Amino acid sequence: MRLALAALAAIAITAPALAEDAGHPDLSGYWNAPFRGYPMPDDLKAKLPPDTVVLEDTGAAEFPRGVYGGLKLTQKALDRARDWQPTDDMTIARVCQPQSIMYTVQGPFPFQVIEAPGLIVFRYEYYDQYRLIYTDGRGHLPAAAPHTKMGDSIGHWEGDELVIDTTHLAPSTITNNGLDHSSEAHMVERYRLADDGKSLEATQWFEDPEMLENHGARYIKWTRGSDYIYPYDCDPTFALEYQGKDAPEAAG
Repeated sequence: MRLALAALAAIAITAPALAEDAGHPDLSGYWNAPFRGYPMPDDLKAKLPPDTVVLEDTGAAEFPRGVYGGLKLTQKALDRARDWQPTDDMTIARVCQPQSIMYTVQGPFPFQVIEAPGLIVFRYEYYDQYRLIYTDGRGHLPAAAPHTKMGDSIGHWEGDELVIDTTHLAPSTITNNGLDHSSEAHMVERYRLADDGKSLEATQWFEDPEMLENHGARYIKWTRGSDYIYPYDCDPTFALEYQGKDAPEAAG
């Protein structure tokens, strides 16, 4: 694990830090899981584009079936959501598949921020995922480039706020109750330290013209954590327990 992080830092040091602002706040460190939601500050809300609804599902909260927090679904998204069943995801083949960053970032799990010239790394406990945010002035990948659960993220600083623009997201869940985003989803986040330096707050705005007729946003707040995060050991036999079946015994 440490070798992997060192390699990422070494790559970052060689990148041309064209857009790097040496005076920006230091976001590095460990950040505790957000187990509940908070009201979005007015100054951050004012930066959201028009026709944006703020979802109240941050942390451990989840919407029940048929509730989407004010998001207006296209007919395609609505048909898919109506057909979805929780058991669809609770199978041996799917239970340990990670969600995209659109859902991951607001969930009740800690994460780590690692800063280097031209690159910021987000290391998530949720499914042991890594995310690379390039701050060296490059643009997004070509349209034909592969889409992934973490997407393609480029960042820049606006004063004390880290602004991250993400495209190339592989289709995945938005609200974990049947509403999915498509490969056309686009996400913009703003991260900043609270005045006391003990909290990290962010807004997550997203659009997806294929699945949504309006835009969505969330507000997430983390507190300073310890010096580690736990590995996310997903056991696919959990799906059998969910289905009321006995998991096979491990070979001796």
